[in-house]
Formats: sequence, C-alpha cells, structure tokens
Amino acid sequence: MQWITKYLGLLIPQRRMGSNCFDEEQLHVLAVDDSVVERKFIEALLKNSSYKVTTAEDGLSALEYLGLTGDPKPTTVKTNDAKVNMIITDYCMPGMTGYELMKKVKESSSFKEVPVIIMSSENVPTRIKKCLDDGAQDFILKPIQQSDVKRLKCHVQKFESPFNEMLCLGR
Repeated sequence: MQWITKYLGLLIPQRRMGSNCFDEEQLHVLAVDDSVVERKFIEALLKNSSYKVTTAEDGLSALEYLGLTGDPKPTTVKTNDAKVNMIITDYCMPGMTGYELMKKVKESSSFKEVPVIIMSSENVPTRIKKCLDDGAQDFILKPIQQSDVKRLKCHVQKFESPFNEMLCLGR
C-alpha cells in the first residue's frame, strides 16, 4: 500500500484497484472548493473510497460542468459525462457560495434530486440549519475525515432508493 498524501497529520492510503474499478456502478462525485489543498485532499479521500471524482474550483465552474449556466454556447462537457451521483461543496467561496450553488442545482430539473453536501470550517448553527432546511442533504465540518466520506455513500443510496433511508442513521 502506498501513502499518497499527508494533511493535518493524517496519512491516506492509496488503494490498488482492479480492472473493474471504473465500471458503471462507480459513484461520481462533483467536489467543489476554492482551496487547491482542500480540493486535492477531498479528491484523495473520495478516490480512496472508490468514488469517481470531478473537481471544480468554484460554483460557476461547477455549474458549467453540469451545463447549468444558461449560456447558449455549447459546453465542452457532454450531458452524459456530467452525470453525477452527489455534489460536495465548500460553503465559503468567492463569487458564489456553496449555498447559492446548491439552490441553483435544486432549481434544475436535471439535478434537483442529486444530493448536495455542504462543508465548512465555520461551525455556525444558523447557517447549518438554513442549508439543511433549504435542501442540503448534509453539512460537514472541515477538516473532512474518512468517517465523513463513509457516511456519504448513505446519501447516494437514499437518493437512488428511498427505502435505503431507513438504513441511514442521523442526518
């Protein structure tokens, strides 16, 4: 096993994956964070848990990837390529907050059912409540940890089959 990154004193092992690791069953997460360090760390954690990960540096880039900018110009991403099972986004970003990104995603007919997870290093109860009340599936305090990533799969399962919600404890 190789160690691929060190962040806040945590070592993350890199998994060796077989040839079937990128099949159609692999869950695709769009990870949005304006911090390169945070983005790389989240990407490593998610990939370590066998997620396919696409990253975006801000809310506008995420909307462009999803094809939700309203711009009539053709996008370089094909609609099928933009299929995501979950979006995880930082709350505080320049230009567009993670909350504003979530609201735009939830307004779209194509992605309104996709779970959106918001993360922040700031523990502001009123902000957390507003995000959860207005459509966020979960709110995670940074630094994100492997135990948080394991919890994410539960949100995707609820999204794909509401009967799985009984298996997921807490919010």
